[in-house]
Amino acid sequence: MGKILALNKAISLLIFLCTTLQLFAQDAEKEPAQINIVHGANFTKDEAKFPDAAIFQKDDLQVQFEHEGADMWCDIAIYYIKENKIKAIGNVRVQQGDSVLMTSSTVDYDGNLKMAKAWGNVLLKSETNANGNMTLKTDTLYFDREKQESYYDSFGTVIDSANTLTSEIGKYFLETKKYQFLDSVHIDNAKYKLDSEQLDYYTTSKNAYMYGPSTITGADYKMYCERGFYDTKIENGYGIKNTTIHYNNRIMMGDSVYFDRASEFASATNNITVLDTINKGIIKAHYAEVFKAKDSVFATKRAVSIGLMENDSIFIHGDTLMATGKPDKRVLRAFRNAKIFKTDMSGKCDSIHSEQHTGLTQLIKNPVVWNGANQMTGDSIHIISDLKTEKLDSLKVIENAFLVSQDSISKVGFNQAKGVNLFGKFIDNEMKIIDLVKNTEVIYYMYNDDNELIGIDKTICSKIHITLANNDVEDLTFVTDPDGDIFPEVELPPNSRILKGFIWRGDERLLTKEDIFDEDDNNVELAIIQGIENPIDIDAEETERSKNSTDPINKIDPKNDSAQKPKEPAKVQNLKSGSTP
Repeated sequence: MGKILALNKAISLLIFLCTTLQLFAQDAEKEPAQINIVHGANFTKDEAKFPDAAIFQKDDLQVQFEHEGADMWCDIAIYYIKENKIKAIGNVRVQQGDSVLMTSSTVDYDGNLKMAKAWGNVLLKSETNANGNMTLKTDTLYFDREKQESYYDSFGTVIDSANTLTSEIGKYFLETKKYQFLDSVHIDNAKYKLDSEQLDYYTTSKNAYMYGPSTITGADYKMYCERGFYDTKIENGYGIKNTTIHYNNRIMMGDSVYFDRASEFASATNNITVLDTINKGIIKAHYAEVFKAKDSVFATKRAVSIGLMENDSIFIHGDTLMATGKPDKRVLRAFRNAKIFKTDMSGKCDSIHSEQHTGLTQLIKNPVVWNGANQMTGDSIHIISDLKTEKLDSLKVIENAFLVSQDSISKVGFNQAKGVNLFGKFIDNEMKIIDLVKNTEVIYYMYNDDNELIGIDKTICSKIHITLANNDVEDLTFVTDPDGDIFPEVELPPNSRILKGFIWRGDERLLTKEDIFDEDDNNVELAIIQGIENPIDIDAEETERSKNSTDPINKIDPKNDSAQKPKEPAKVQNLKSGSTP
């Protein structure tokens, strides 16, 4: 008896499962909703031209159909009832709810696929927000009501409250209110122009995301990038691939470049180059800021300024660089651990101050300059350039001037000359003349033509005149009351061969331009650039299909359907002073 009851229960459960599965299968196989005729006047048929089709023509009212929340009006309708398709001709209007209206000359609509193809002066209006509507104009438009997407590939124009956008190919996602433009994308605004190969545009926020070569041209700036963001309402944005900004006679390039027109501010992070187009100067760093109103540049992290000077360059480095002032009165400052390098001259100090309009470069606090193998030190050192010839003109060592070079033959002793001040003269960018004045003293190793030591000259006088050739002493002349002698080496003990205040800093000498950077500079950790992910591309096969299809009802079926409705990407934080993207 128990076995019979168990068997009956199993049979009942099996019948219940089968019935449930059958109901699910019936629901899954449910046919698409039929297109409904709301107003169909002047009914005719033409089996020769339109087999199995009902033809309606307007009377006092246009022909009207309804399908799942959308209404369509037209002058003539060819309705394929069995196929659930319509060809609407003449003054076609499609209304979807209160937010979407499309007008055109002709529409092919497939009720099974909820797909429309419209052509002939197509106009699509969509309400984007409380502030206004978006209008799309094109010749041919594909509208997928199921996915709420529209697509064109024969040039289109989009107009909203802020911009006019044009492109050869475009796709509109109605739910996210996003456009994806391809090929010859152009934004026309009274304040700027934007051109791009590919651009995503959100009609609510008015934000644009650029992919591929893109150029934004404003009233007083120009930006190029191959991936970037731009807020079209307030004219600020950033680029994170091959970015260049032309900004107030300067060109800024870097891995990540940000600018804001309202605050007249731009900044860049990692592998930066800032070009001064008027003064032919370059600043390189890994973080830089440009303040347009103040006409200034701030740079740090392996920062270096490169000044072009007739077949040579002057490199100035500091932990921090600042360039300020109008082009004809620009001032460059290098703070902390400052260094300067030129092919045959280099120097170090705490800070450097260089003025464009005077040609004066000052090395301040514990300065040292090497001209070839000649070391010069003093309380401060001035280097003066000739503004007309753009060549070095002269050098001044102010207070406690000291000139030292290691004896080139013995490699043990040091040639030394000191005075209150030192004045050097450059000819063709090479130092040729040095004058030491006031309380001057000299210790100099004298050799004959066979490089045999004659003795050590130790003299004091009021002035010393030195001529140089190839950065070596060619002639040394004592001027005004010299007092001294040439001593045999054995008669002058080592402690008498050093002038008071002597310091040799030869191990600090900069031999190449790379020596301006120390270990900390070379170990700078670059910021990780956050930014825009890869775009979701419009399917190329979709484009070809829409062009070549002979079916009057064209189906748009992107491969990456699951990824076709992205949210707007998050913007990178604004780069303000001292921050990184």
